[in-house]
This record gives sequence, structure tokens and C-alpha cells, in this order.
Amino acid sequence: MNWLDAGFDVSGEHILWTDLAGNVLSLAVVWLAMRKTLWTWPVQLAGALLLLAASVHADVPGNALKQVLFGVLALYGWAMWARGRRGGDPLVVRSATAKERAVLIAALAAGTAAAAELFLHVDWLKAAWSPWANAYIFVGSAVATFAQSRALVDFWIVWVLVDLVGVPVALHSGLYVSGAVYVIFFVMVMVGFRNWLREAKAVPAPGNKAVTA
Repeated sequence: MNWLDAGFDVSGEHILWTDLAGNVLSLAVVWLAMRKTLWTWPVQLAGALLLLAASVHADVPGNALKQVLFGVLALYGWAMWARGRRGGDPLVVRSATAKERAVLIAALAAGTAAAAELFLHVDWLKAAWSPWANAYIFVGSAVATFAQSRALVDFWIVWVLVDLVGVPVALHSGLYVSGAVYVIFFVMVMVGFRNWLREAKAVPAPGNKAVTA
């Protein structure tokens, strides 16, 4: 048996070990992000590698590329958060400015359109189901992770928007653990958003610049 297919059966459905372990680490990432610990990023890197293997096996190119991007952004976020915590100070979070929000929305819209074209016309990237949904998940995940690396409270909301599409895509692709975990994600994301927003409001405006490029 190919190691990518390694797993176990539950009620007639085959559960991949890579999918299970990767999603456990993904849940850990959300919990660590809520606590603003630097461990958020190495754990995200490990989870991305496992979910990359699961996505390759399930023939979900959008999700696979998302995990590759997660790995790269995990290294970037690691460096940015380390800079934001320089001197042992706690990481300061903030809400995005109107300009930053406009840029994030524009990147999500334009990126989704561009990625969908690739998923439609590039043979090795063609999605087995819904190129537009896969493109949205891919780009939305990138936008959310980038916003997270900048310690922007808004990244939690972007994740909610991505999850709304990610659930049906995961279930349709046979990644049942991923689909189930999205429900847990939603609850944790809402708690994280509440905590970060409360903290951002408590920071005086002049010092409310958590992470800068």
C-alpha cells in the first residue's frame, strides 16, 4: 500500500493518517495563535507538510498548493512575530486600517480569479471539482495567513470566509477529517477573534503597531 494511502476505515470511509495528523496540528495552530506564541509557526509548518501529502493523494491541487504556500508563509510569519517580540515584549495585535482591508479584499478577489484560470487551463493544476472553489480556498488561505503574520485581528474573519467554502470542498474530496475539523475551527476562530479584538482595543493608538515589514 502506498504510504500516502495509509489510514483506517470508519463506517466504510477511509481516513488518512496524514489528514488526521495534519488537522490535529492545524487545530493546535489556532490555539497557539490565540495565545500569540511563536510556536504557532513551526507547528503550522509541520501541519502543512502532512496536509500537503493528504491533498496530493486526494487529487486536490488547490489545497495542495495552499499547503505549500502555508509552509512558505509559516517561515515568513515566524520571522515577523520574532521581530515583533524582540526584547521579550509580548506580541501586539491591531485591527487593519481601511487601506489594508481594501488591499486584502482586492488581493482575495483578483487572486481568486487568476488562480481559477490556472486551475481551469493548466493540465497538472486542473481541479477534480470546482476550480473556482479551490482557487478561493488557495488565495483566501494565503491572504489570511499573511494577515496573521502581520498580527492583524482581521485575519480571523478571513479564515471564517475561507471555511465556509472549505467544508463542502473537503467533504466532496473525501477528506472527511478536514471537513469535520472545519466545524471546530469555526468555534475557535470566533473565540480568537473576540480575544484579539478586545486586546487590540486596549492598546493605545501610538503603540498599536504590532508587526511592520
